[in-house]
This record gives sequence, C-alpha cells and structure tokens, in this order.
Amino acid sequence: MCDPFFEAGIETGGSDDRELRMGEPRIAFVGLGGMGRGLVKNMAGKGLAVTAYDIRRTAVDEAVSFGAVAGSDPVAMAAEADIFGICITTAEAVQDLAIRGGLLDAMPKGAVFLDHTTVSPSHVDLMREACAARGLRYCEAPMTRTPAHADRGEVNVLFGGDAELMEELRPVFDTYAENIFHVGPAGHAIRLKLIHNYIAFANVATFCEGFALAAREGLDMTKVIGIISAAGGKSGMMDLYGELTLKRDFTPHMSLANAQKDVRYYAEWLTDAGLPGFMATSVHQTYALASIMGHADEGCTAVIKAYEELTGVEARLPDA
Repeated sequence: MCDPFFEAGIETGGSDDRELRMGEPRIAFVGLGGMGRGLVKNMAGKGLAVTAYDIRRTAVDEAVSFGAVAGSDPVAMAAEADIFGICITTAEAVQDLAIRGGLLDAMPKGAVFLDHTTVSPSHVDLMREACAARGLRYCEAPMTRTPAHADRGEVNVLFGGDAELMEELRPVFDTYAENIFHVGPAGHAIRLKLIHNYIAFANVATFCEGFALAAREGLDMTKVIGIISAAGGKSGMMDLYGELTLKRDFTPHMSLANAQKDVRYYAEWLTDAGLPGFMATSVHQTYALASIMGHADEGCTAVIKAYEELTGVEARLPDA
C-alpha cells in the first residue's frame, strides 16, 4: 500500500491546505511522561522530525537531547503538524486541550490526531466526531507494557479504526512499537485496554491485600511470595511488581493515580453498559483510599500502604 506520508506526499483541503513534505511527516507530540518520553526518544532517534512539549521544561530539554525540537505552545505546534500525538493523564485533559483549548481548530485539514492516552469509550466517540467535523482524522491507539518498554521501543499499540489509517501510520508506530494490533472498529481498542488494565490493577490490589494480611499474621514473606508464584496465584503483575513491593520499592513505573483513573473509567463503562460493577467499584475505592492517604504519586502497588496503615505492620522481605 502506498503510504501518503512517507512515499508520495498528500494535499490537504481548506484554507490552511499545504502539501506535506515528501517522505517526512511533521510530528508534534505532547506528553513526555513515562510512556511519551520513550515514544519521542525512539521517533527522534530513528530519524523522524518531532517537535515535543511537556509542562515540565526538564522533560522537553531531555527530548531535545534525543534529537527532538522543543515546542512551547501545543496549539501552535498543531498548526504545523501532519500528525499530532498526545499521551497525557486523562480523557478530560485531552479534551481540555484539543476541543476547549482550540487545538483541533488549529490543525490543517487531513491531519491526524494520534491519541495514545488511556481514556474512556465515550471520549473516543467524542474525539472521533470532533475531528471529523473539522476534516481531521482521529487515531485511537492506547498502549500496553511499561515505560521501560517504551524506552526500548517495544510497546504494544492497540489500534481501533480503519486499517488503512493504521497502515499509513505504521512507519511511525514501527519506531517505538514491537507489536501493532488492529483490535477492530474505533472504540474497540480502548475497551480492550480498559479490560486489560482493570484485570491487571485488580490483581495488584488483590495481592497487596493478601501480602498485608500475611504480614499482619506473621507469615514468612519469602515463602508467601515464593509459594503463590509457583501456583495458581502467579500472574504477570506479580512477576513485575510482587517482589518489588515486598522490597518496599514503589517507583511509579505506573502510578497509583493512573491506576485509579483507569479503573474509574472501567467502572463507569460497566455502568453505561448496564452491568453490575461490584468488583470494579471495590477495586476503584481501594485505590481511591490509598490516594487520599497520600500515595497517588507512588507506584500502583503503594495501595498496600492503605492496608498497612490499618494493620500497623509493613509487608516486607526479611532482607528488605
């Protein structure tokens, strides 16, 4: 398939129309947190022209060290972009910038709004309609894996929408993704991402509760994690974070605040779908409690601290 960005150039319509530079899309990217940082690092390092912005100047300076150009105004960046990528905190923040902040209005017709933020199903519908009304193309592309994978260019991109647009963007995705999955129509990618994240974060909340109870009852924590990991309680999240939790390492590879946000979107979606959400509500409230207790900016397994503040006993390995 001919790639209009990378092979032939395209003409956009409207008063701001211009022909894209042959062989090189102009990319603007906002959000240089754990995942966005790695995406920009790999795009710039592999030769793509990227202008990057974050509210933290130090993050922008680091992006420049990777080969990106420093941006200072997302709306001005959007006016010059063929692809505007974003990976920030919430659906509400994306809408504040893109719709209420006038960013979509600044983009040239035919440009792509590439949304890597973990959002909600209703957000995808809203953004798709808002982009279409302005002659833009909305790309729903949440990701899985961790900031370490993003740094290495090994994220999984979940794409929802027209397969032709996915192929058009593949050369960009290939700079930072190990796998690109076409999940289905627009809206299916975020639905699958939220199911995935809910299961993952519910698992974290579960093993943290179990660890806290084991510590309260004086169990040998080495045996606790060893035996659980050798049987049916073993999981990907325990493999990633179980031992780190018991070593008291709460580095925010995935922050507790983001875990709470993702589970909230999942619980709201369950309600919208007419399904009971007893478990989802309990998991969300567990993270909300830990956040209220002051652990929002720590890693997601800091949810264990909410239990520990009730038991008065820390769950840790003997040598931690």
